Amino acid sequence: MSLEGKTKQTAVVCHGAVDLRQEQRDIPQPGSGEVQIQVAVTGLCGSDLHYYLHGANGAFKIREPLVLGHESCGLITALGPDVNPAFHLSVGDRVAMEVGVYCKACKYCRRGRYNLCKNMRFASSAKTFPHLDGTLREVMTWPAELVYKLPPGLDLALAALAEPLSVVLHAYRRAALQPGSRILVIGAGAVGLLTCALARASGCTSVVAIDIEQGKLDFASGQQWTTGTFCLPRGPRVSGLDALELAGGHWEALKSSEAVQSVEGLDDGFDAVFECTGVESCMQLAPMAAAIGTKVLYVGMGTKVLSLPTGPSILSEVDLIGVFRYCNTYPDALALLASGKLGDVSKMASHYYSLEDAEVAFEDLKRGKDKNGKTVIKPMVGNLELAKLHK
Repeated sequence: MSLEGKTKQTAVVCHGAVDLRQEQRDIPQPGSGEVQIQVAVTGLCGSDLHYYLHGANGAFKIREPLVLGHESCGLITALGPDVNPAFHLSVGDRVAMEVGVYCKACKYCRRGRYNLCKNMRFASSAKTFPHLDGTLREVMTWPAELVYKLPPGLDLALAALAEPLSVVLHAYRRAALQPGSRILVIGAGAVGLLTCALARASGCTSVVAIDIEQGKLDFASGQQWTTGTFCLPRGPRVSGLDALELAGGHWEALKSSEAVQSVEGLDDGFDAVFECTGVESCMQLAPMAAAIGTKVLYVGMGTKVLSLPTGPSILSEVDLIGVFRYCNTYPDALALLASGKLGDVSKMASHYYSLEDAEVAFEDLKRGKDKNGKTVIKPMVGNLELAKLHK
């Protein structure tokens, strides 16, 4: 596992739509205040898939070759000069990396809302240029202040889930829900599933999840993260009034479903709706499903321009709340993963792939199933031997 004598590494680089290449790149050495990390695994997410399929994620288009991936963990292999001793980092430590580098100087950073920093550079995002490479590589360097030691007992590979769980924690904090709340989660991908898990662990009495993949809903039910599920019919993506009509039909079907009818009062709407897809019709469904005086959390990204049914929302005082990444969450996310309070989250890491098989992982994620028909929840890509040895 030693990097001694190695000067080159493999990196998975996106050059454009369905143009993923494996390239040999120099192994970086840590600069001042940085650590060098041997990457164990990276969890693939929806934004990675958008870049792979389209060379863009919403309005963010790739302008130069970009190493994908940002849900990651690994081992510290070297410390650069001037690493603050207060971080208590050492060679050999198992760590997770928070991959948004913020400026610390703007008003948002000073207020503690650094996820809104206009100068932030986020690994594997094409929002800023020059782009900042992601984690689908063997070795990286990173600012020590954004590197977190894992709690005892947390498997190295599962630490990669701290990134999507951070998104969920940030959304949940903005929702400010009380125990006993009843929520709807639209989309049962990794973020949606973790939203269900956190809601149940936080005392929500009804957690209904909807998706177009029955396998993901069955997984959520099997983990006891939901009290009810509803599978939406598949159909073409539409926009504008067509999407609004589709959303209305989805809400009428959901209201009459057993998942809603089995709980008194839910046909009037939920205490909070977490929209985790970024699909226009689903984003329109969200405020329809919110009860008077409640909240919608827009967690998913993907639709550039959309029409929302804001008229009824305004009259009902439904708060439409945007959620962009996260801030001040990583230590809590890692502690939650280690605590066991969320249940057996290890089952979310449904598939593991080597760096050399990264394109297979992306194709499986696109289909939602592997070649054997098994539902893909969260593909993990990287150094499988390293992840296994350092559980």
